[in-house]
Amino acid sequence: MSKDCGNHGEGKEAAVRRILTAVIAFIIIVLITIFLVWAILRPTKPRFVLQDATVFAFNLSQPHLLTTNFQITFASRNPNSKIGIYYDRLHVYATYRNQQITLRTAIPPTYQGHKEDNIWSPFVYGTAVPIAPYNSVALGEEQGRGFVGLMIRADGRVRWKVGTLITGKYHIHVRCPAYINLGNKAAGVIVGDNAVKYTLVTKCTVNV
Repeated sequence: MSKDCGNHGEGKEAAVRRILTAVIAFIIIVLITIFLVWAILRPTKPRFVLQDATVFAFNLSQPHLLTTNFQITFASRNPNSKIGIYYDRLHVYATYRNQQITLRTAIPPTYQGHKEDNIWSPFVYGTAVPIAPYNSVALGEEQGRGFVGLMIRADGRVRWKVGTLITGKYHIHVRCPAYINLGNKAAGVIVGDNAVKYTLVTKCTVNV
């Protein structure tokens, strides 16, 4: 009886080993397939362009408080002919000299097909946001000269779709410099009572 039980136990262990080997082999094959498809197609990161900014409010008050409200329009293009892009999360905000000056605005999740363009026009704003004293001085000087240099940022996560295969999530960081002539409303187009729309057409840097 003991010999039969021993053989039975060895048979179970052998079956488990075979199953584990098959699972590992399957995973390796899938990973190799994804790698080969990825290497052959060579996905290119999306391209972003900051098209314009409509300024509703941009007020610097003491002590070092900044209130802003503007709508930006930026376009994204998927340059790949065989790869789609899932934007699972994308938050847009503005910074001045690396200091965040607005809240983050979420872009709805979306899918971007092959060679497809997307255009987003989110509002970004901040009310009485405390800024560093040295940034307040620099910003006041820029306002006095007319031009103000901001950085419009978009951070989030994307996935790539190759045929029926969908990759894991990758971080994406978009940086769009915006030089706005706040000192001259004639440089833009008056929108409504107080807002001014400035055309920018600035290429953004994208890191994935």
